[in-house]
Amino acid sequence: MTIAKKPIPEDHKLFVISGRCGRLGNRIILFANFIALAEEQGHRVINPTFHSYARFFEATRGDIYCRYPPATRRSWLDIVPGVGDAIRGTRIFFHTTRAAGLLNERYPVFGKTVFTLRETPARKITALDGPEVQAKIHDARIVLVNGWNFRAPELVRRHAERLKSYFRPIAEIEQASFKAVDELRQHADIVVGVHVRHGDLIKWRGGNYFFPTSRYATWMNELAEQFPGRKAAFFVCSDEPRHEREFPGLRVGIGTGSAVGDMCALAKCDYIFGPLSTFSMWASFYGHKPLFLIHDRKARIEREKFQIPDLAEIP
Repeated sequence: MTIAKKPIPEDHKLFVISGRCGRLGNRIILFANFIALAEEQGHRVINPTFHSYARFFEATRGDIYCRYPPATRRSWLDIVPGVGDAIRGTRIFFHTTRAAGLLNERYPVFGKTVFTLRETPARKITALDGPEVQAKIHDARIVLVNGWNFRAPELVRRHAERLKSYFRPIAEIEQASFKAVDELRQHADIVVGVHVRHGDLIKWRGGNYFFPTSRYATWMNELAEQFPGRKAAFFVCSDEPRHEREFPGLRVGIGTGSAVGDMCALAKCDYIFGPLSTFSMWASFYGHKPLFLIHDRKARIEREKFQIPDLAEIP
């Protein structure tokens, strides 16, 4: 999709995301909210915290700065062999911008032109387009961002197609994810994506979102029964090795082997469910496929309660 250029307003700002916030899902969703703000107000964004995943997306794979709007010309740092890889490997941009944000907060030697924007800890969401944040950054030309709960759900909805275009995975990943789901479609009418997340969830929030694989199998059977007359298959991705035998009696395909590939494959399913996680939230948003987030191991998954998120919920 060709993105038409808009005139840059006189008060445009450069947002630099300088604080890391978890893994793939978290980083995409934070980045996406700032892109939505930039698109709405004519600002620019660079995100050195996205280096870990930049190579998997068309817009960022060749851009050392991970810029929005997307770069029209490559930086010499990307052109000279080895330089870009060295910068990404050492995370020097991230460490430098993070330190700059912290120093600027304590010693604002640049006055109001450089501002360190921190989230409001006492609130669930710090509204990027709200009057409080807008007043804080009004005079700044450069905004160094440190925090996780920044959101602009209305702008995300408004600029959804622009966000999806920016975060399109590279062709190799798209093809692998399509193949994984298409193989299931050949023998089923409905394909449901299942995010079996274990790993860090065994301790996160007291383990309340850690569900045994057998529980996922029960939920899958419950949902299959809600498609009378149609055959359901399940694409299962996980942060641990999984096998079809863990889901007896169900037609199951196992993940692609990469986090971005699994996320992209979930987006190609008809429905998605899993524990509270930005990973499945982004897949649902990106693919415009309804999602059910499990908050309780006693929950019953009901087809009517699936919905597409606006990326506002904070896990």
